[in-house]
Amino acid sequence: MTPQELRAFCLSFNATVEDFPFTPETSVFKVQGKLFALTRLDARPLTVNLKCDPDDAVRLRSEYEGLIIPGYHMNKRHWNTVTVDGELPDRLVRELVEDSYDLVVAGLPRADRLRLDRP
Repeated sequence: MTPQELRAFCLSFNATVEDFPFTPETSVFKVQGKLFALTRLDARPLTVNLKCDPDDAVRLRSEYEGLIIPGYHMNKRHWNTVTVDGELPDRLVRELVEDSYDLVVAGLPRADRLRLDRP
């Protein structure tokens, strides 16, 4: 997955915005003001921090050792840093991004979740 494909995929989710609260190089993808993906699209290797269920996070780190690690500068229990350099299947990366988005949306207040369902 290229940096452009990662960015486009993150922005494809309902009500997602790209923000730059840390540095102009660090893309933060948010839904209803809550972060679900953080990346430097110009970094080599390309990595992205994604929210993850704690049990899944541990399993993924074990299964994809070195490619999925505890979230850099994040709560290590709930976040993974995923290397997006072609070694992981794009399908898996897309699933992890979608899972992160879904986890964040599930944690939003009901009224905010309902707003996401409206066209």
